[in-house]
Amino acid sequence: MSTTGTPNDSTGHTPTPETDTDVLVIGAGPTGLLLAGDLAAAGHRVTLVERRPKGLSNLTRAFSVHARTMELFDARGLADELVTTGSHITTLRVFSGLDLDLSRLPTRFPFLLTTPQYEVERLLERRAHATGVDFRHDTELHGLRQDAHTVTADVTGPDGPTTLRARYLVGADGVRSAVRGALGLPFPGASVIRSMVLADVRLTEEPGRLLTVTAAGDALAFIAPFGDGWYRIMGWDRRRQLPDSAPVDLEEVRDITRRALGSDFGMHDARWVSRFHSDERQVPAYRSGRVFLAGDAAHVHSPAGGQGMNTGLQDAANLSWKLTAVLRGEAPDPEALLDSYQTERHPIGALALRSSGTLIRLAIAHTPLQRAARTAATRLLGAIRPAVDRVVGQISGIGISYGSDTRRAPDLELREGRLYELLRQGEFVLIGPEGTTPTLPHTAPVAPHRAIRATWAAPTRRDTLLVRPDGYTAPLQAHR
Repeated sequence: MSTTGTPNDSTGHTPTPETDTDVLVIGAGPTGLLLAGDLAAAGHRVTLVERRPKGLSNLTRAFSVHARTMELFDARGLADELVTTGSHITTLRVFSGLDLDLSRLPTRFPFLLTTPQYEVERLLERRAHATGVDFRHDTELHGLRQDAHTVTADVTGPDGPTTLRARYLVGADGVRSAVRGALGLPFPGASVIRSMVLADVRLTEEPGRLLTVTAAGDALAFIAPFGDGWYRIMGWDRRRQLPDSAPVDLEEVRDITRRALGSDFGMHDARWVSRFHSDERQVPAYRSGRVFLAGDAAHVHSPAGGQGMNTGLQDAANLSWKLTAVLRGEAPDPEALLDSYQTERHPIGALALRSSGTLIRLAIAHTPLQRAARTAATRLLGAIRPAVDRVVGQISGIGISYGSDTRRAPDLELREGRLYELLRQGEFVLIGPEGTTPTLPHTAPVAPHRAIRATWAAPTRRDTLLVRPDGYTAPLQAHR
């Protein structure tokens, strides 16, 4: 089914096919919403298909927004509002021997924001509507096919079956992705932990720490505040391994919390209680011709470290500007640019699987020897500051890079304002010394008139820096 390359006509120009939309996005979770909003803001026709009815509440497991994701929201003018919806956590206590200090992160957002996923979706959905995304709720994908120019999706909505033709399609439709299934792609992996329980509750007693992960005996639990009086409780009981369909009540959550943390903190008034299992899976290919996978459709892992939603949002930020460059006809090598989505993001998805898997396996260590090894490892790690900084950088996303010349750009102070304020225009930013006129490299996938020109605030700085729309540096010359 995979097709690559778009033939040119006799004039040397790429023909524009007749389509219903430029990009068809399947799935209106955080990943799909951010991607659709980015593409529509860049002037493309975007259709977003979501099988849930409009307005249906989406209570889900995600509740953590890490520092790098906050920077992505800052580059879209959404961070300041999102910050008001939750609580800031500056220290993560892992078991009993390791504190991860987020306040040392070199960012405007040196904390973990705990906020319900629906608050993230609310902001992203509002932006997507404002930029002109065409929403199709209560609509489900049943199949797709593609040729050298288009993707055709078979969907069923409120008015019955129909087809939608697009130049590209992105599956952001979760762990049970219909897009991935239609492509026939495998999703190798296995369950890493079963019968976890979740509850959103109110507490009579405030926990001593904002976010603590603790394992004691056969129980594991953590508590995180949403900032509005509600708390997220997650627990696991080795002695009570039940299928997802088994009923769960608040007394079970209380019991696990008391055994793991020494108290249930007077939890009451649960608004949501659920049981779930967690898999570790990753699709081998994030791209198949004109179809891409992002978020949980491409990778899924344990909730340890709160990396799931964040990794998906960063997938979307990476892919959106690349699709824009190709749709505009500004990419010198469109296929190579689109392939770079796999090259850059697949290893990051694998890294999230490894790190979250390590954390959850340490958490559920069973034998005395395993627990002793966990204690020794966390204490040793805590004594080595550079090692702790690397862990914090990876979990927060601040330390992630795509190579020696493609690294996260900090929020630089420029004569024209902060870098991430300039990135709100969705374009490359070319920064140079005052009094100079740096030129774009011929390999840059952006027309010269679109690149934002900026000047270092410090007159002593004489170098030139090119920053991509996703906030990563871009090489200023082609590799030889």
